[in-house]
Amino acid sequence: MIATVSPTARYHVLHETIYRYESPVSLSRQLLHLTPRDCAWQRCLTHRIEVSPEASAARERHDSFGNPVRELAIEFPHDRLAVRAESVIEVLPHLPADAAEARRTEPRGSATKAPSSKAWPGYLHTSPAWESVRDALAYGARPVLLDAARFQFESPHVRVKHDFASYAEPCFTPRRPILEAVQALMTSIYEELDFDPEATTVATPVVEVLANKRGVCQDFAHLMLSCLRSQGLAARYVSGYLLTRPPPGQPRMVGADASHAWVSVYCPELEGGRWVDFDPTNNLLPDTQHITLAWGRDFADVSPLRGVILGGGAHELDVAVTVTPIAEACEEAVAPT
Repeated sequence: MIATVSPTARYHVLHETIYRYESPVSLSRQLLHLTPRDCAWQRCLTHRIEVSPEASAARERHDSFGNPVRELAIEFPHDRLAVRAESVIEVLPHLPADAAEARRTEPRGSATKAPSSKAWPGYLHTSPAWESVRDALAYGARPVLLDAARFQFESPHVRVKHDFASYAEPCFTPRRPILEAVQALMTSIYEELDFDPEATTVATPVVEVLANKRGVCQDFAHLMLSCLRSQGLAARYVSGYLLTRPPPGQPRMVGADASHAWVSVYCPELEGGRWVDFDPTNNLLPDTQHITLAWGRDFADVSPLRGVILGGGAHELDVAVTVTPIAEACEEAVAPT
């Protein structure tokens, strides 16, 4: 169940990753996307990363998309690698007023089904026609929108093919406002695909996701990106976390949350040009319940932990994510024992 939160939200996020190797690893180089990025609607108030064993060398930098990253080198034998990232993040409301009002007037639990037409904010319907956006992004168009152009093409997990354009075509009718068309595509993916953690792996091609109509949030996002880019639009992959609620009467389980993924679409004529987020896994417009970690062309650009090792043989991987609203964390801290 997706949580509803107050206008401004603060979270404690704990992301733990443990690799256990069959035989010692003699050399490891790792790239970490575990530091939440600051943006107009989000601030990372505190952040630390602990690594065991301690790295021989480490450095921090920003990648080509502006995401903060940390590079690690472990240059001695080890049979286990544990990375613990802990953050306190503040997320400000960033939906227009009519979107927030629409969300408040929807029936309780409406995030688990397709919202009614009244629930979608008016600015979706007043955005420019999708063809005009496509033409503004086309080769030779002026001005050149460099920030958006790099999110128009194929990438390791996203394809530009007629099959994806055909799937999206019913949503992109002539002169339809771009954000309204994107919302319709999001709803179509949400309604037609089944969320199935056993159906795919990180290596499953997006063409198989389209054919089988099942997968996880990364698959939903890659499919939506493939459809949008096949229409000539610019769309990027966003990784992060999603606040969820345990079933009524049950406590929040430590480590039971997971990384999340959604998409962001470029709309050049909205407020002078901005990116608008869409979550096809939950059929909603992300706001304070979504915590942005990084963005790129697809998952390969923003994998939380990626690297190369020498040795190791087979390995086991355990990942645990816990997202806790700060108010809840304070209540637990003072609760009587």
